[in-house]
Amino acid sequence: MSGRVAALVLAAGASSRMQGRNKLLCEIGGVTMIERAVRCAVESACSQVVVVTGWQAERVEAALQAVPAPKLVTAVRNPQYATGLSSSLRCGLAALPDTLDAALVQLADMPWIEAAHIDRLIDAFDPRRPAIVAPWRDGRRGQPVLWPKDFFPALGALSGDTGARGLLERYAGSVRAVPFDTEAIFQDVDTPDELAQAQK
Repeated sequence: MSGRVAALVLAAGASSRMQGRNKLLCEIGGVTMIERAVRCAVESACSQVVVVTGWQAERVEAALQAVPAPKLVTAVRNPQYATGLSSSLRCGLAALPDTLDAALVQLADMPWIEAAHIDRLIDAFDPRRPAIVAPWRDGRRGQPVLWPKDFFPALGALSGDTGARGLLERYAGSVRAVPFDTEAIFQDVDTPDELAQAQK
């Protein structure tokens, strides 16, 4: 029993370490990073996908047209994206229906996350005993993280660019760790060098 889970794909950042390029529009294996992220969310067991855009929103949203969408995919714009990740979380959460049991927060710059990884987290979620579900490897927590709806107010109250790390520490007793055997849960792309490595 996994309940109704939405994917919340955060894609609003300004790629500040990419020397002017939007990393989400860069291709890895012939596919843009934003398309890779949204495609795996669409192909997962998530009931719907919300993509939060911000910097170069029109270009990022145009790239979404390449994603086959057999389920609901919604793009919402964060006009305050420059203030940090927390504002994108608030935008995304505000777009979710009340009927959901949880939201899986996915970072769009992690190109090796697959639908199967998302499904492992959803499979570990029980809405009757809702826990935060996070991937772990070698004693480290990775991404994405599934948040039950009971935690939505706390997520919405975050500020700045810290994301939800502090909440995970505060609610450590409510976290269900799911073991993974892949580095994909840690690997993101922030710099031209990291992009070059990923493109190899």
